[in-house]
Amino acid sequence: MEIWHAILLGVIEGITEFLPISSTGHLTIVEKLLGYRIDDPDITAFTAIIQIGAVAATVVYLRHDIFRIGKAWFVGLANPVKRRREYKFGWAVLIGSIPIGIIGLLFKDEIEGVLRSLWFVAAALLLWSAVMWYADRSAKQSRTEHDTTWKDTLIIGITQCLALIPGVSRSGATMSAGLLRGFDRVTVTRLSFFLSIPALSAAAVLQSITEFDRITNGVGWVSTGIATVVSFCVAYVVVSWLLKFIAKHDYSIFIWYRIGLGVVLIALLATGILEPV
Repeated sequence: MEIWHAILLGVIEGITEFLPISSTGHLTIVEKLLGYRIDDPDITAFTAIIQIGAVAATVVYLRHDIFRIGKAWFVGLANPVKRRREYKFGWAVLIGSIPIGIIGLLFKDEIEGVLRSLWFVAAALLLWSAVMWYADRSAKQSRTEHDTTWKDTLIIGITQCLALIPGVSRSGATMSAGLLRGFDRVTVTRLSFFLSIPALSAAAVLQSITEFDRITNGVGWVSTGIATVVSFCVAYVVVSWLLKFIAKHDYSIFIWYRIGLGVVLIALLATGILEPV
């Protein structure tokens, strides 16, 4: 992979990972435009691995919250008397992260194969936009982070599994599920950040181990590393911006963007300008 390709894809990953517009969908489209075969193992591995940059940005941005929750969780494990709200929230995040790990392993071949078709990306962009619109319009927003239970995060975590289909968006899935559970927009955005850490980290580590040789002989680790670092830098800015933006706005701008991109993608595929894989 050329270095400028790696930089471009790192920027796209950093911008789109936490916006509800599908980072994998965008990376798949741009990888295809750059001339890569999007279902090649080294490309699908590259796409998963560079997400660790965005995860690292989230960890750095939320480091104080993560330390507070992690400390409370370990203290609560050792001493039941000291189990507080943060202890329960820590368990809620862990439980909510389990479903996508199970589904991701069970359907790994399909996720990295047939679902990489740009037809699936286009359909997911459009169909999930309808879900996001309904969730955004019907949300009661009466609950905050302090009201989070393991049941909430389990439901959100199960919904997060749909993001294994490129175009749905992990953020879009978790935010929609959270809104339908009655949480406010800032809370569901933060929950999406927390749930991304174990899910994306596990995927990146797994792909790094299982596809090490393919990356070495294909995309290359230098390009993968550059894209990861770039995604970290860009994602840190996006995380900070998104929390401020969503405190005062709904998800309309993202929904309309998804619809527009989906329509354009279908037009390109239908006219043969773009091949689906």
